[in-house]
Amino acid sequence: MKRFLIAIVTLAIVSAAIIIGITLFLSKNDLQGCGDIPDATRQQCAAADAIVAVSGGDTSARTAEAVRLYKNSWAHKLVFSGAAADKTGPSNARAMKRQAIVAGVPASDILIEETSETTAENASQTVSLLKQKQISSVILVTSAYHSRRVSIEFTKAAPNILTRSHPVATDNQWSNMWWTTVIGWQLALQELVKIMGVAAE
Repeated sequence: MKRFLIAIVTLAIVSAAIIIGITLFLSKNDLQGCGDIPDATRQQCAAADAIVAVSGGDTSARTAEAVRLYKNSWAHKLVFSGAAADKTGPSNARAMKRQAIVAGVPASDILIEETSETTAENASQTVSLLKQKQISSVILVTSAYHSRRVSIEFTKAAPNILTRSHPVATDNQWSNMWWTTVIGWQLALQELVKIMGVAAE
């Protein structure tokens, strides 16, 4: 009985360590500890030139978080990236722009990139737009499970642009309890495989 209990406790500790490790690895948050508004005295917490939100997953939640950062003066420009999921309708980026305008963001402060269909394309095509507008620092907004890969792809596409990540804490696919759902495990494992693929390129 004692050995059985030791085995159960060991399994629980190992499982918790794996879950925590996956969570911390995927959910890259460079603004953690910065508070709600920028702090110019700390480089990691200073405002950026633009906030970039990529579509996919819970696009509405990603847009809302980007708008929240904008309203808290983390940047004076919003950039939305993503092609149309339904080719008969507007692009995801355009839908994100509409959501931001409804939330009170001036259209003049919004840039869109409407053709990318993958995370790698989000990065490469958005970076082209950033360079055109002479934007040299950005805060990347996406879902927590997607944050690490977005950061890797944008850094690869633009090593000279300062990128910091700030994921949406919770959306309709992911939460702090992601490991209790099938979709949570699917997303986590898919991202780990995709990150290994990016690293191998």
